[in-house]
Amino acid sequence: MGAQLRVYKRRIKSVTATKKITKAMEMIAASRIVKAQRKVAASTPYATELTRAVTAVATGSNTNHPLTTETDNPTRAAVLLVTSDRGLAGGYSSNAIKAADQLTERLRGEGKEVDTYIVGRKGVAYYGFRERKVADSWTGFTDSPSYADAKAVAAPLIQAVTTETAEGGVDELHIVFTEFVSMMTQMPVQNRMLPLSLTATSAADAAGAAEQTGSKGEILPLFDFEPSAEDVLDALLPRYVESRVYNALLQAAASEHAARRRAMKSATDNAGDLINSLSRLANAARQAEITQEISEIVGGASALADATAGSDK
Repeated sequence: MGAQLRVYKRRIKSVTATKKITKAMEMIAASRIVKAQRKVAASTPYATELTRAVTAVATGSNTNHPLTTETDNPTRAAVLLVTSDRGLAGGYSSNAIKAADQLTERLRGEGKEVDTYIVGRKGVAYYGFRERKVADSWTGFTDSPSYADAKAVAAPLIQAVTTETAEGGVDELHIVFTEFVSMMTQMPVQNRMLPLSLTATSAADAAGAAEQTGSKGEILPLFDFEPSAEDVLDALLPRYVESRVYNALLQAAASEHAARRRAMKSATDNAGDLINSLSRLANAARQAEITQEISEIVGGASALADATAGSDK
């Protein structure tokens, strides 16, 4: 019985140490969520206004450009998947990978060849284990991305969009990341970045402006082009892709911290429940050991009393 009690005590000590670690990770993730939320809030207006500017330029000019012109028969598409570098975040990375797989299957069902770009070690490991081809990958900054990281990710994507399909370029550019909705809700989303859908973008921007200002519609700004609308769109193309990628990386970082906080809180709670259960078992084992010792003492005293009584006769 004593050996069993020692086993329970060792397990309680081990689980208690694990609980301290998960609690510390939960607190660290909770502190990082606030910073990530601030970065998302700061970058979103810039990305929205840049999208409006691109829409206004494209709407006010009749020019063919990779930003706004859809190919009649698209044959190649690029998909950027954003995952995490570290684990212990529940189903955060697996949900994003699943959404990317669904998007890839849909694009291939439409007869398009898909080039996959991956951010995060989890996605790279997933595709590497299954020996799937990856056009390019980036790791090491998913929990705290900078604009320089977004530029590094966007550079090959811009190159692929501006290159002819026959020379290895792509007709469409999609991005899969986890959108931060709230502390408890993070949703994998699939967005097409290029070519930009002018009708959908104008409607979305108008709806957002109506929500903020109370108006029922929005008039896009008018621009004079110098030297030409194409030159303006050429200048806006890298900024547009970089801002969209940067906002997606920030959204994904906030979602990663929220998912890790939730996972670590669940692990901490489970560790507490396990400690309580093991404590009850240890108390029962100790009580049984004490009861056995008392029984042995009482039995020994009774036997000694019987032996003494026999010798007196």
